[in-house]
Amino acid sequence: MQTLEAFNLVHFWALVLAFAILIYGLLDGFDLGVGILFGFNADPVQRDQMMQTIEPVWDGNETWLVVVGTVLFAAFPAAYAIFLSAFYLPVVILLGALILRGVSMEFRGRSGRLRGLWSGCFSGGSLVATFVQGTAIGALVEGIDISNGEYAGGAWDWLSPFALLGGFGLVAGYALLGAGWLVLKTRGGVREWSYRWLPRLMVLTVACVLASFIWTLMGSMDISHRWADSPEWVMVPLVLVVLGAGGIALSVRQRRDRLAYPMAALIFIAAFCAFIFSFWPWILPGDLRFDQAAAPPASLQFLFYGAGLVVLPVVLIYTVGVYWIFRGKSRPIDP
Repeated sequence: MQTLEAFNLVHFWALVLAFAILIYGLLDGFDLGVGILFGFNADPVQRDQMMQTIEPVWDGNETWLVVVGTVLFAAFPAAYAIFLSAFYLPVVILLGALILRGVSMEFRGRSGRLRGLWSGCFSGGSLVATFVQGTAIGALVEGIDISNGEYAGGAWDWLSPFALLGGFGLVAGYALLGAGWLVLKTRGGVREWSYRWLPRLMVLTVACVLASFIWTLMGSMDISHRWADSPEWVMVPLVLVVLGAGGIALSVRQRRDRLAYPMAALIFIAAFCAFIFSFWPWILPGDLRFDQAAAPPASLQFLFYGAGLVVLPVVLIYTVGVYWIFRGKSRPIDP
């Protein structure tokens, strides 16, 4: 009975980890995407409107990154130790970029002559944070060098060609989410400007997804046999990507503001599901399974009663509440 309970808790925390990563990508993804697009818009009034759409929610969105780190540390400590050893530099760069981005958002609104500097820091921090996340994901998919339960690679092994493709792909994907969010939340010039970006970003995102898929099939990553044995694991996400792209095209053509972001999110969800289906039950693909990386059963049970039944519901309720309160279009800013 105890073994069964431990087995169920491992799966519970694996599900929580996957859910937290997905929610972080969908929520912080669009506000990082807004930051990326911010650098391509020179109109000061439109920039203020773009900033206004994420100011009520950006810090709450990043809470889910804390949840991801906490669950990984507490529930899967072996994977946490290897992951940090392999990705120490990208994690430091990511945190630095997120801190710079948050500080620049506050200082920009209170700055005069240095407003341009803080605007650049906001956009640059968003771009760097996104790119680093994508390269880390790409390196993780490609596989990391592990020996005797420890990371055995170098400090720069995460910068491979496939990882760089992952970085560019996530930049395009987050920018697509950001454009969909701006269409949903704004009126006037920003809305039309975002509509012009949507088809370009959709094509770029889908191209990166397909390039990653083809690279994986033709490369040395040992998951093609899983795709051959269960082709639905790949075909279903690819169909969802096509549906998402078609939905974005329909949104642009008919100016359906409420359709763009959900369809961009559908592309993101499809890519995420393809990743999960391809590597389950490995938490570090090919090297460490969830059950091997899990904490002792007593720790998982303690974590369940504390974080699982109290902290996670509170964070989820807070997130839903904030988005409900700030629903609808943002108020226009007078030039």
